[in-house]
Amino acid sequence: MLKPLRQGLPPLDPAAVSDAASCALPARYEAVREARRFTRDTLDKWDAGDRFDDICLVVSELVTNALRHAVPADPCRADEHHPSVRLHLMRWTERLVCAVRDPSHETPVPRDSDDFSAESGRGLFLVDSFADSWGWHPLAGTLEGKVVWALFRLKTAG
Repeated sequence: MLKPLRQGLPPLDPAAVSDAASCALPARYEAVREARRFTRDTLDKWDAGDRFDDICLVVSELVTNALRHAVPADPCRADEHHPSVRLHLMRWTERLVCAVRDPSHETPVPRDSDDFSAESGRGLFLVDSFADSWGWHPLAGTLEGKVVWALFRLKTAG
């Protein structure tokens, strides 16, 4: 799973991952709440410090975008062995990556909107604002779809 995430990311040694966690999310909007809860619980264990709120917000946006734009209209195509959306969290000493895998091959594109009162359309703008970097990569091999990732730099104790 790490190979597709590398393109566009600073070099991150997969062997140096200090913590990793993932969860499958159902193809329904309640999954955003589940993703936030999973992220909060995981970050509590990892002590993500001052980036906690930023990471939770970005996870919410990435999962919402996956559900809104990438999950097929027929959720019956997804089953427990091939979930529609999967959230991955990976922590290195000074970095954390959150990645959302979805079944779509469509490029995530930030909307160009001057209407800041709109109720939708700002997800990737928020991701860009709160993460240190973000990007996406199509999956290879037997996995279908893409991964949209966001990277956060973490302060080290000391």
